[in-house]
Amino acid sequence: MNNSVYILKDRAILYVNGQDARDFLQNLISNDINKVTDSSSCFASLLTPQGKFLYEFIVVKHKSGFFIDCEKSQSEEILNQLNLYKIRSKVEILNLSNEFVVASFGYEKYLSIDDSKDILGFTMRYREDPIVLDPRNKNLGARLIINLEKLYLSLKKLELKDDKIENYYHQSHKLGIVPKNLNKLKNKLFGIECNFEELNGIDFKKGCYVGQENTARIKLKNKLSKRLLPVEIIDGKLDEDETVYCNEIEIGKILINEEYPFALIKFSNENFNKDLTLKSKNGSFKIFIPEWLKI
Repeated sequence: MNNSVYILKDRAILYVNGQDARDFLQNLISNDINKVTDSSSCFASLLTPQGKFLYEFIVVKHKSGFFIDCEKSQSEEILNQLNLYKIRSKVEILNLSNEFVVASFGYEKYLSIDDSKDILGFTMRYREDPIVLDPRNKNLGARLIINLEKLYLSLKKLELKDDKIENYYHQSHKLGIVPKNLNKLKNKLFGIECNFEELNGIDFKKGCYVGQENTARIKLKNKLSKRLLPVEIIDGKLDEDETVYCNEIEIGKILINEEYPFALIKFSNENFNKDLTLKSKNGSFKIFIPEWLKI
């Protein structure tokens, strides 16, 4: 069994609390907040009114409110966006990133812990702190959200050993799930094009939320023709926002060009062939389609 743990220092923890917290989040996020209980967490996003991607996060019940586990580079913007929508709602929104930290460890290790269940998003308490089986994909393992002061004692008790965060990024990219640089996606694609339906981040049965109308229309009218897909560089380098070509036909755009690259690809285009080498101005690469994505 792999006993590695990754301290995700690039994650932030926001806290939404107050008597209106549940209704407040329900009106904003793409998933159903009623799925979030003491024993269940969810993945969700915040979209523009047009349904374009802004932010993504994991929502975890904590005391009388909700932890928002998000990328640190997006945390202040998420805080500001939530405050913008707050108006007269009785909610308090705090940034607790100086107090809490997220640690991720493997799926098998998670299953070895007493009371764990093999259910995506299942949430249990370890010495009062939530451990969540990642609601997107179990191969991303579990997440412990814990006060910094208690972190290393809990890791010791769980017999977990600190490992390089790059190994976590690599595993996430290999699974086809964006590990970092989420700001490069902002306003550039629809939330549903980020594969949020397959990653359990959209609920099509809940009521209205910001961006719901276009998201539902794309789904119901079968208009989904582009998807965010991971890239494996063969040669050269990639530049952000450059065009992707297959046999000299334009079929997409590079959105994340750094160590763990992703491109928005017109997967339904007759010229797209996942087995062919694709080109950009300065590089050649392949797209790989994750096992969990049926296209």
